[in-house]
Amino acid sequence: MSFITTSDGTDLYYKDWGEGPVVTFSHGWPLSADAWDGQMQFLVGEGYRVIAHDRRGHGRSSQPSGGNDMNGYADDLGAVLEALDITGASLVGHSTGGGEVARYIGRHGTSRVAKAVLISSVPPVMLQSDTNPEGLPIDVFDGLRAGVASDRSQFYKDLAQPFYGANREGSTVSEGLLQQFWLWGMQAGTKNAYESIKAFSETDFTDDLKAFDVPALVMHGEDDQIVPIDDAGRKSALLIPGAEAIFYPGAPHGMTATHQDRINNDLLAFLRK
Repeated sequence: MSFITTSDGTDLYYKDWGEGPVVTFSHGWPLSADAWDGQMQFLVGEGYRVIAHDRRGHGRSSQPSGGNDMNGYADDLGAVLEALDITGASLVGHSTGGGEVARYIGRHGTSRVAKAVLISSVPPVMLQSDTNPEGLPIDVFDGLRAGVASDRSQFYKDLAQPFYGANREGSTVSEGLLQQFWLWGMQAGTKNAYESIKAFSETDFTDDLKAFDVPALVMHGEDDQIVPIDDAGRKSALLIPGAEAIFYPGAPHGMTATHQDRINNDLLAFLRK
């Protein structure tokens, strides 16, 4: 297996497939790089080199006690790009991974970046506050923390339902997809997953989004029960200078799986521009 070691000694697993223009993928919480397999396999066939890493504390990466915040995640993405000497990359992030992409650009700039794509992503900020009254109340995130800290196995099984919209009438989401989510969640370190909730819910990415100076695409499902589109996708599209946006009626948070063909083709069309 392929790993790079960060400056604080964290081992990050990554996979690197194909040849051609580089596309990197940053996964959501509490998943792993494997959540991108449908997009990566597709883009390899279209002549791209695709790279995805397991976030610290998730998947096959090590489970460090520290660095479980957006600055740490952004720096880890930077470490992968630097170790593999990547320039001209299109950065794609889903959910928490979209926050990772945004914070990377805000923190490190775009010298290695050609384009950016945020899919079902957490920016600009999820938590409700006086300055963000449309956000989700802290009780929502306290509930996530309680789930991870107690019976996390059952918690991840339950969370998979709204994640993929399997709780909606007429859903055709497979049992295999739901079990796959549970497996990825159980691979994440408990401390890492717990601390990541604060990172994705309380980080304000407004200034990061305003710092984008490369072509950007925002993709978000209109039936996202995890990161509501009106709190995230629509706002991000307005904050990123010149951003394109595609909003998907009826699509859930995990639309990279449930709407894989459409997401793949829309992503490819943007990359080819």
